[in-house]
Amino acid sequence: MIEDILSLRYALDTFYFLMAGALVMWMAAGFSMLEAGMVRAKNTAEILTKNIALFSIASIMYMLVGYNLMYPDGGNGVIPNISLSFMFGGDNDPAAVLAQDPASWYDGDYYSGMSDFFFQVVFVATAMSIVSGAVAERMKLWAFLAFAVVLTGFIYPIQGYWKWGGGFLETLGFQDFAGSGVVHLAGASAALAGVLLLGARKGKYGKNGEIRAIPGANMPIATLGTFILWLGWFGFNGGSELVISTVENANNVAAIFVNTNMSAAAGVMAALITARLVFGKADLTMALNGALAGLVAITAEPLTPSPLWAAMVGAIGGVLVVFAIITMDKLRVDDPVGAISVHGVVGIWGLLAVPFSNSEASFLAQFIGMITILAWVFIASFIVWMILKATIGIRVSEEEEYEGVDIGECGLEAYPEFVGSRGVSAS
Repeated sequence: MIEDILSLRYALDTFYFLMAGALVMWMAAGFSMLEAGMVRAKNTAEILTKNIALFSIASIMYMLVGYNLMYPDGGNGVIPNISLSFMFGGDNDPAAVLAQDPASWYDGDYYSGMSDFFFQVVFVATAMSIVSGAVAERMKLWAFLAFAVVLTGFIYPIQGYWKWGGGFLETLGFQDFAGSGVVHLAGASAALAGVLLLGARKGKYGKNGEIRAIPGANMPIATLGTFILWLGWFGFNGGSELVISTVENANNVAAIFVNTNMSAAAGVMAALITARLVFGKADLTMALNGALAGLVAITAEPLTPSPLWAAMVGAIGGVLVVFAIITMDKLRVDDPVGAISVHGVVGIWGLLAVPFSNSEASFLAQFIGMITILAWVFIASFIVWMILKATIGIRVSEEEEYEGVDIGECGLEAYPEFVGSRGVSAS
């Protein structure tokens, strides 16, 4: 009987972990659609290529080195024990699992080791997806993919170890339940480093300080992408509870789902109202970014808030993202999808909001964690981007940018039947 109970709980938690990971993997489709809708038609195929390739690179690099760096057998809190071995060395032995004392065996985190790897690897891909949108429409495809190798294999796992692998940020008391900092701020920091070296798209800013809008090609697709991300986020946050097989854990998962949804919904309305007050129009792109802002903001702590406070966290994120996007443009930081504002600025807010609902968190620890992640990822990424710029180059030629990176980088167009940007057939 006891063995049957242990087997059932182990199987249930493993299945839940895998399904949560599958939802997060589905977010890759969300990022693809969101970014494809927010760029111009002539750059669509290339950004879709980036998204499917970066997910594949993240999976391979995290298998080869990333997982072992992030969850090492020991380390000094700052530098993990380095192991360049494959993580696939087998899973938990069934006999050993069932032989343990049920009174002490189950501490809320026992499940298949392979399910843990799968859940973690889709988080890595999410961080890299953030970079994709920010550098869109003018970056060389292969420079981007080369950077993806380094970020997913080394830069991301090291800062992940500091929090989730038992490193010094965990010891310090830094709280980041599902990754407002470890995933979203990290991705935004890497994106910011790349954008600063890459420069703005041609025609985005005028000589006299003008800011010219460059509309995306497909708002229905961008909206679909946002809804996909919203759905996937239930796996992102809910899966971070890790297990569901006890009454307490099941209740926690339900609370996380509700809080995640409330934060996103409030983010939409706050951004939409703010845009109406600032621009005089109900800006769809701001509403979409408001949803993502609410999701990012609640990710650092989706369990302890009440639904009302979760909505407040999301609403503040929705307001912040509108002004952050405006500020980025004034600073001439060209981010076609608003990724740095959504995942960076609002990621910081999410981290700093944790102590308001979680008594175990302190503002000092949250601030140290935020600065540490931002500084490490930005500096390391800036160095890698500089090396790539000095060697293979990171920006396409002016001609390729004008014609569209679809042709120059991929040799095909996403919409070949439509009229091209210069009024001639795109085919």
